[in-house]
Amino acid sequence: MKLMQWTSMIYAILGLAAGVFYREFTKMNDFDGQTLLRGVHTHILVLGFIFFLIVLILGKLFDVHKAKSFKAWYWVYNIGLLLTISTMIARGIGQIKGLELVGLNHAAGLGHTIVGVGMIWLLILLGKRIKE
Repeated sequence: MKLMQWTSMIYAILGLAAGVFYREFTKMNDFDGQTLLRGVHTHILVLGFIFFLIVLILGKLFDVHKAKSFKAWYWVYNIGLLLTISTMIARGIGQIKGLELVGLNHAAGLGHTIVGVGMIWLLILLGKRIKE
């Protein structure tokens, strides 16, 4: 349970920092257009901070954290989320700097797929805990 609390807090800090980074980096580079960097703040706060607060609540209500594969789920989901976030940051910085970073679309797609698998996996874990 503590792990979910700490994970949520870390993502809250990262999400807030991402918002400040977006604002300051675009100002510093006198950039006014569209960039993926804008969505990083929201992705981290929703898929990290709020999501792990919900997992914490599910742990308290249904002991979802006691499921056999919970630790594996935890690492898979975080890897997917961090891959998604890193590719968004890299592409956003590339857009601001005018760089074409080849291959990031595939990495971002993989990250999103892993996050999606993690969400379904969590629902399966929750379903098993509710049955017990």
